Amino acid sequence: MMQEKRRSKRLPIQLELVVSKLFKQEASAAVEVNEPINVVDVSKLGIGFVTTNDLPLNYYFNAKLELGSPENSLYCVVQIIRKQQKEDGTISYGCEFVGLAPVLGTIFDEYEKSLTEE
Repeated sequence: MMQEKRRSKRLPIQLELVVSKLFKQEASAAVEVNEPINVVDVSKLGIGFVTTNDLPLNYYFNAKLELGSPENSLYCVVQIIRKQQKEDGTISYGCEFVGLAPVLGTIFDEYEKSLTEE
């Protein structure tokens, strides 16, 4: 059995994410994203998504996540910290939230609770 190394529980989610610009400190990179980006999971610490787009590691982008309802939307900055080529030609990415206020963690708690009630 594989040992869980994640610092926060991953929750399943179906979202589409739009990346229009990546940035890294002083630099910024315009990115042509022609294929959909599908978020596959979310946690208090970050998101996981899959796409055919080849995005650079350690870059940041702005994201809006809607967790169940519009009033549970988070506007945040995420950093791409991991990527892995998959056999089907897509790339799996792991991103970490940057500067997310701890109080917003309650939104994740509410979302997790709503999943267990269904």
